[in-house]
Amino acid sequence: MNNKQTSKSIASLASEVLRNPNSSTIQKTLAGSALSQVNKGNQTGSEMESIASKVLGSTKYNEDTKSLAGSIVSQSDKKR
Repeated sequence: MNNKQTSKSIASLASEVLRNPNSSTIQKTLAGSALSQVNKGNQTGSEMESIASKVLGSTKYNEDTKSLAGSIVSQSDKKR
């Protein structure tokens, strides 16, 4: 079980992304993952961790998308 949880600011950002019809698929995927880790002790899966890592390493994503990705990576299994 993961003792880290999505912060209130990231949860709020994720909620905004999911409500915005102009959000990209990757933004919505990251937002959904971030919200799934609010107060639940869920841990990022390896596939989601890989997606978030690619986002963080790319220059084509905006700050909000990278913030969501960073939250997801920070909640991943440190043994991977």
